Amino acid sequence: MNDTDAADTDAPHARRLDAVRDRLRDGDADAIVLFPSTNLRYLTGHSEHPSERHFLLFVTADHEPVFLVPELSGEQVRAGTAVNDVRTWADDEGPAAVLASVADDLGLRRGADSDGRDGDGDDSDDGSHILVDDTMHARFTQDLREVLPGATFGLAGEVLADLRVIKDDAEIAALRHAGEAADAVIRELRADGDDVVGMTEADLARHIEDRLVANGGVGVSFETIVGSGPNGAMPHHTHGNRVIRASDPVVLDFGTRVDGYPSDQTRTLVFGDESPPEGFREVHRVVREAQDAAVDAVEPGVTTGEIDAAARGVIEEAGYGDEFVHRTGHGVGLDVHEEPYVVTGGERELEPGMVFSIEPGVYLSGEFGVRIEDLVVVTDDGCVRLNRTDRDWRTA
Repeated sequence: MNDTDAADTDAPHARRLDAVRDRLRDGDADAIVLFPSTNLRYLTGHSEHPSERHFLLFVTADHEPVFLVPELSGEQVRAGTAVNDVRTWADDEGPAAVLASVADDLGLRRGADSDGRDGDGDDSDDGSHILVDDTMHARFTQDLREVLPGATFGLAGEVLADLRVIKDDAEIAALRHAGEAADAVIRELRADGDDVVGMTEADLARHIEDRLVANGGVGVSFETIVGSGPNGAMPHHTHGNRVIRASDPVVLDFGTRVDGYPSDQTRTLVFGDESPPEGFREVHRVVREAQDAAVDAVEPGVTTGEIDAAARGVIEEAGYGDEFVHRTGHGVGLDVHEEPYVVTGGERELEPGMVFSIEPGVYLSGEFGVRIEDLVVVTDDGCVRLNRTDRDWRTA
């Protein structure tokens, strides 16, 4: 990678870091402290699995961001992120001294003695307010409490959720490409037709996962759902050893990732030449109309609760309200489930750039389930679906 390429890669992350610093400047918190998570990847582009080692990013309003990382990661972080101040600690010394030094340099240990205790014995006086990563392991938050005994703590999502909820062009492009990979697999499954009959749910799940990779995806967004027959009536059934029979409705919910961003699509298909169970056609029609109604309702200024109501109203009017047992949708970004959540009574107003699922469902216990799901991106005057495949149940 040349210098120009590196600068282009760093640019969105530098802008995001600046946006966080601006929000800290305008708010009540003194710092955000992140550890390996999607929040860290969003702000820096660095992807890291959590471990027992202290790997922390400090962001404050008035200082440059600081990475505190194990010595073995220092060179990689310096080369791969827009953060210039990268401090390391060695395994034989531990992180405590460097952690205290970072806190001192960033002005977060207000009123603390050199041993970290509050100078007047009152841990509540004049302490910093620190927002820690929503998923941070308890051992790291405890270490922060020891270094900052007078501090109060909140969650980084207070600041980051509102930034992450609006996707930029690069994020939408990645989500679109991930959706295209899932679309390609649905088309292949329709073409497979009768060949699916006789497979177990687990066999079909493995086949789907192989095809997602073959169509340009990286891994899976979540554990693949293949719910055949009565198993489809359990919304989060994953897959088991049940053999798929001709006429079984099969709920297929899966996705893959492109550049870290996931797809999430559901279709309910019937394989084989036999007719589906009594009542299935009607339920599928209702769910499809509910999804269309919710998609049609999307535009800036509409609330998430109104989108939920648009889908739920169709299902309730058809008499299946009690069988629609989950929210209508959820935001999708680096996390498969994030803001905005499309729930009953939701008050968040939609804005251009938001991406979320619309996935109404009806589940008849012991019989079958139907769910249809697409991701949509809010535009200036409505929305665009990121999934384009047929939503019908027929494979032929």
